[in-house]
Amino acid sequence: MAVKRGILTRAFGMRNLLGLMSDEETRVARSRLTILIATCSVDMIGFAIVLPLHPFYALELKASPVIIGLIISSFSVAQLLSSPIWGRVSDRYGRRPALLIGLSASALAYFIFALADAVWLLFRSRLIQGADGGTTGVAHAYVADTTPPEHRARALGWLSAATSAGVMVGPAIGSSAAHWGRAAPGLVAAALCVTNVVFAWRRLPESKQKHPPDRAEPRASIWRAAWAVARHPGRPASRLMWIYAVGMLAFTVFTSILSLYLGMDFGFTDQTVGYVFLYVGALAVVMRSLCLGAIVDRVGEAWAMRLGAFSLAAGLLLYPLPGNFWALAAIMPLVPVGTALLFPSTTALLSGVAQKQELGATMGIAQTFGGIARMLAPILSTTLFQRFGHRVPFYVAGIIVGLVSLLAFQVEPARDDEAL
Repeated sequence: MAVKRGILTRAFGMRNLLGLMSDEETRVARSRLTILIATCSVDMIGFAIVLPLHPFYALELKASPVIIGLIISSFSVAQLLSSPIWGRVSDRYGRRPALLIGLSASALAYFIFALADAVWLLFRSRLIQGADGGTTGVAHAYVADTTPPEHRARALGWLSAATSAGVMVGPAIGSSAAHWGRAAPGLVAAALCVTNVVFAWRRLPESKQKHPPDRAEPRASIWRAAWAVARHPGRPASRLMWIYAVGMLAFTVFTSILSLYLGMDFGFTDQTVGYVFLYVGALAVVMRSLCLGAIVDRVGEAWAMRLGAFSLAAGLLLYPLPGNFWALAAIMPLVPVGTALLFPSTTALLSGVAQKQELGATMGIAQTFGGIARMLAPILSTTLFQRFGHRVPFYVAGIIVGLVSLLAFQVEPARDDEAL
C-alpha cells in the first residue's frame, strides 16, 4: 500500500500542491489526501460497476422507462435526506466515522442489487446507495480541511479525477462480470466495498481540527440554512449552490437516459455498455488530473466554472445529432470536459466563502440542493424520453446548462471575509 500511495502522490503532484507548508505538515496532509483519494476511487469503482446496469435489469423485470427514472431518482431522495445529516455528524464527530459508515452501507446495497429479482429490491438497493452517497459533502470537507484555500480547486479536481477513474473502470468490470451471471456484478461490487472499508478503517486518519464551541450564537438547523439559501439566492454562497444544483440537474438528465439511449438507438446491452462508460471515464480522468489545475491557474476558478458550463451545454445539445456511434464518440469529450471544469471549480469557490466551523454543513447543504436536482432529473428525463422522443432530454438538459452559464457570469472570485 505504501507503493500505491507513492504512485498516487507522484500522479497527483501533491508535493507541488502543498509546497508552501512545512515539511511535516506537507507529509501529513499529503498522506491524508492520498488515502482519501484511494478510498473514494475504490468506492466509486463499486458504485460504477452497477450504475449502467440498473436500466437493463429493470427492463428485464418489465419496468417502463418512467419506472426506471423513479428507481434512479430514489437514490437522490435518500441522498437528499442524508446529506445535511452527514454534514452535521462530520462537523460534530469527525469526517472519518461518517465516511466509514457510508462505505459500510454501500456493501449492503450492492449485495441487495446482486440478489434483486423484483423491482422493489432495485428500489431498496438504490435507497441504501443514496444514503451512502450523502457522504460526498463529507469527502469535500475532508479535502478542505487538509488543503490551503488557493489550492482547493486543484485538490477537488484530483478527487474528482479519482472518482472518474472509478467511473471509468467500474462499468467495464460490471459488463465483464455480467458474463458470469446476473448476480455477479453486484457481488463483485460488494466484495470490493468490504475490502475498502477495512482499508479505510486501518489507514484513513481524521482530518477535522477541533474548534472551540461558538457560544455567542446557536447554530441554525440545517434545513433553516437550506431555506435561507432558497430565500436569498443573490448571496455568494447561495448563488454558487444554485449553479451547482442547476448544473447537476442537467447532467443527471443526461446520465439517467444514457444507457437507455445507447441501448435503444445503438444496440448496446448490459455486457457491452460498460465499455462506453470506460471511454467517457478515461476522458474525465485525463481532464481532471492533467488539465484542470493548469486551466484554473491560468484563468481562475470563476472562469473555469464558466468555460465548464459552456462546454457541457454544447455537448448536451450536440449529443442527439450523430447518426452513428463513431460520430457520437467524437462529441462525447465535451461533456466530461464541461463537468471537470464546472463542478470542482464551483465547489472550491463555495469552500472559500464558507465559515470553517460550518464547512461540513455548508457542503452538506450544497449536496442537498444537488440531491433535489438528482431526484427530479431522472423522472423528467425518462418521461421526456418515453413520451416525446429519445432526443428531447438532451436538448432540455442543454438549455438548462445555458441558464447555469448566465448565473456563472455573476460570480466573482471568493474573498477571505465572505461567508455563508
